[in-house]
Amino acid sequence: MTSDPGVERVRDHLARHGLGDRVRDLPQDISTAPRAAAVLGVEVGQIAKTLCFVSGQGAVLVVAAGDVRVSQGKLKAELGWTGKVRLAGPEETLHLTGFRPGGVCPFAVTLPVLLDHSLTRYPVVYPAGGSARAAVSLTPEELARVTGGRPCAVSDLTST
Repeated sequence: MTSDPGVERVRDHLARHGLGDRVRDLPQDISTAPRAAAVLGVEVGQIAKTLCFVSGQGAVLVVAAGDVRVSQGKLKAELGWTGKVRLAGPEETLHLTGFRPGGVCPFAVTLPVLLDHSLTRYPVVYPAGGSARAAVSLTPEELARVTGGRPCAVSDLTST
């Protein structure tokens, strides 16, 4: 078991939902969807990447399958935002989420969470677990429950 504070924060949050045993500490870096998929032995789409987007109207976390792109146009329409939307930089991400890029997860955060429909293609998905060496296995329904995330369709996936 790791002593990484980010992983412990995730483990504590999930334990409150009866899912504390779902965090997997891994011996190697899984900070990208392809790398995580290779290490976990799953499809890239099963990796639930968590992206932090910012605009002049706020910040949001979007969780999407690792094999899709998030459309900034669809994201703006979903949120009713106008103007420029961009991915948060590394230090900005750390400040907004408390997690470093590569380990950002949608648990135990104060930002709103959007769950893209691309995740529902799989019975189990794997978001980061608070570090670049930890992952969590959850069903899409469990992910929705532990994040309080709102379902949306902001990826380039054309069918569900």
